[in-house]
Amino acid sequence: MNSVINSCKVITIRMNKFGGYLYRGMATIDDYKIKWVRPVKIPSIDPRKSGDLGLNIPIKSTDIKLYYENSKELEDASDLVKKFFTLEFQRRKEARNLSREKTIELVKRHICDRSSPEVRIAAMTAEIQYLQKYIKDYPRNKKIKIFLKELIDKRNRHLKLMRKWDYKRFEWLLERLNLTYIAQPEDPNKVTRKNALRKLTQNYCDAIIQKKLDAFKKELKEQQKVFYAEKAEKLKYILKVEKEYGLNLTVTQEDIEAALKKVEELSKENE
Repeated sequence: MNSVINSCKVITIRMNKFGGYLYRGMATIDDYKIKWVRPVKIPSIDPRKSGDLGLNIPIKSTDIKLYYENSKELEDASDLVKKFFTLEFQRRKEARNLSREKTIELVKRHICDRSSPEVRIAAMTAEIQYLQKYIKDYPRNKKIKIFLKELIDKRNRHLKLMRKWDYKRFEWLLERLNLTYIAQPEDPNKVTRKNALRKLTQNYCDAIIQKKLDAFKKELKEQQKVFYAEKAEKLKYILKVEKEYGLNLTVTQEDIEAALKKVEELSKENE
């Protein structure tokens, strides 16, 4: 075992004249053909990191703005007035409010529910997904980026509490809002080349050790096969001699069959 580990940590002495000095170093990563590629950093506001898979909330330009869809006065008004109250002639904020309200309707407990954890998370989800689309058009707006990151962190805190106290409702909420909960590590470590190469080197050494152990186990299996085959032959000989001389039988036919069965099992395992 020690020889295997030492083979992974072999030390090479390299002599090189540089300013009249010689140096002694370990074998490099390139000598073991270990390659590390820095992972692509995903921003915390990206949907792949926040877990937003997207909601199919139909918002059309012909929809009536929020709180006016059931207005009796609007029903009796002319087509021109009705058209004025559609989203086509309203500010972008009205489409945003309508989308948030439709998202809340997916999870609210009753018609007057405005303060339950599900409604709060749904409202934050609608806002987050709207701002994520906004950032694509205006990627240099730092204030919106900061606000979006804080909003995602706030929603994660609410999801974490719900996951702790009511897991069934937590799963139902994720399904309704089409979310993926990505739990943050308690002690997040920054990805560095040095630590990653250490892990890759350790995995490389472990793979070499495991390969040699597997080869050694296979060799032992072959030796077991030969051992049980010889055991069966010797038991047959002992049984034959004891019968010829009329001695008390110390070997039975079952012992011989057990040894032969063991040979068959080992042969199948090696295949």
